[in-house]
Amino acid sequence: MTQLVVLLQAGAPGGGGSFQLILLGGMILVFWLFMIRPQQKKAKLAKKFQEEMQKGDKIVTIAGIHGTVNKVNDDGTIQIETSPGSYLKIEKSAISIEWTQNINKAAAAPADKK
Repeated sequence: MTQLVVLLQAGAPGGGGSFQLILLGGMILVFWLFMIRPQQKKAKLAKKFQEEMQKGDKIVTIAGIHGTVNKVNDDGTIQIETSPGSYLKIEKSAISIEWTQNINKAAAAPADKK
């Protein structure tokens, strides 16, 4: 009887190793679902937003500068007009998607109410 108990105890750690691998795999899957995947979607959305930018769009930069797109350059930059006759050349990647969408929603809301 004691030999059987010793054999069962000796076999237990081998089964625990596979459980640990399954648990580790599950943790990696959850990390990917909640951290990496949404970040990839956000990056894809940002790239699409930057490619579809055109003259006349109202934008906000990550520094908080408000302006209107005056010219889209081929080198990954845009020229924005911050006030009449005042222009800045900035990188497309410096545009805040969230702030730009919020300001455009706020501008569209009063127009929808009329």
